[in-house]
Order: sequence, then C-alpha cells, then structure tokens
Amino acid sequence: MKNVLVTGYRAHELNIFGQKHPGIAYIQKAVTAKLVQLAEEGLEWVISPGQYGVDLWACEAAIALKRQYPDLRVAIITAFEHPEENWKEDKKEYYNRILQGIDYYGAVSRQPYSGPWQFRARDDLLFRKTDGILLVYDEETGEGSSARFYKERALKLQQEEGYGYLSIGTEDIQSLADEEASGWDDAAGPEMGEG
Repeated sequence: MKNVLVTGYRAHELNIFGQKHPGIAYIQKAVTAKLVQLAEEGLEWVISPGQYGVDLWACEAAIALKRQYPDLRVAIITAFEHPEENWKEDKKEYYNRILQGIDYYGAVSRQPYSGPWQFRARDDLLFRKTDGILLVYDEETGEGSSARFYKERALKLQQEEGYGYLSIGTEDIQSLADEEASGWDDAAGPEMGEG
C-alpha cells in the first residue's frame, strides 16, 4: 500500500472523554506497529478524516514516525470547513497541534456543516485516494459505530478491486496493554509477601 486510510472509532464511542485516558497510548502503539510494517513496504501517505478519536490519535502516531521514515506524509481530509468549531477547548488545541505536524490538509466542502452529503463526498474521496485501510474496529462492539460503515465499504472494495484491508481489534490493543503490564510486574521484582 502506498496510500492508506486510517480511521476507526470516535472517542465517545470508546467512552474516552479526555486526552489523558490510558487507552489512547495503547491504540497509538497498535496503530504505530501496523504503520511501521507498511512503511517498511513503501507506504507514502497516511490519510485520515481527522475526527476526534482514532483518526487524530493515528495522525499523531504517524507524525512521530516521520522522524524514522522521513518520506512518510500525513494528510487530513475533512468533510467540511472547521469541523472542530464546536469542540471543547482542549480538543481544539489538540487538533491544532496535529494540524501543525501534517503535510496536507483539505476540506471536501468549503463551507460549514450543511448535511450528510458532505460525509459521503469525503468518504468517496478518501476511498478513491487510498489503496487500503487500517481500521480500528471490533466485531463485537462495533455494530452501531461509525467505523462499521468503513469496514463494510472497504471489504466490498476488497472483493471488487483488491483494496487492502487491515484492522486492529480490541484483542490487539488489550494484548499490548497486558504485555506492558507484565513487563512492569517483572521489573518490579518479587511481590509483597514473597521471600
């Protein structure tokens, strides 16, 4: 894959309501691991819709990878102008920090939100401009989420055109957290009461 669409759950769909949530770091580590594999195979662009949640966390991870892979580029393509306008101040600040680190920003519609057609137009463009997707999605909990649409469309394109499909599920993220936790336990030495 040369150009990959990276997306997944919105923060509220994961019950994450602030940037200090410990789960964000594990999502970013899982995304980073997949992006490193793709970068080793010639990935050029990480492209995201830029919504608050997996989209922005993945962009942050990709921006960090640019030190290791200087040819890697990061883009955000939104559905309409200023999607962050009604966000809380801390989320706006985070969004603006991410925008400073990316290589391209564009809005499909050059006006404020006016209807669902803007999301459809954005998604059409995102799928046309990428040759695969990296989707943070869980089969058991993803049924009512925005990520389900991306999964269905990507799998349809995979059958029709060979569009790439990679996913990161809850188990992948949980195993990273467990791995790190067991590393901390080993480093902490014997448990109280031993010896």
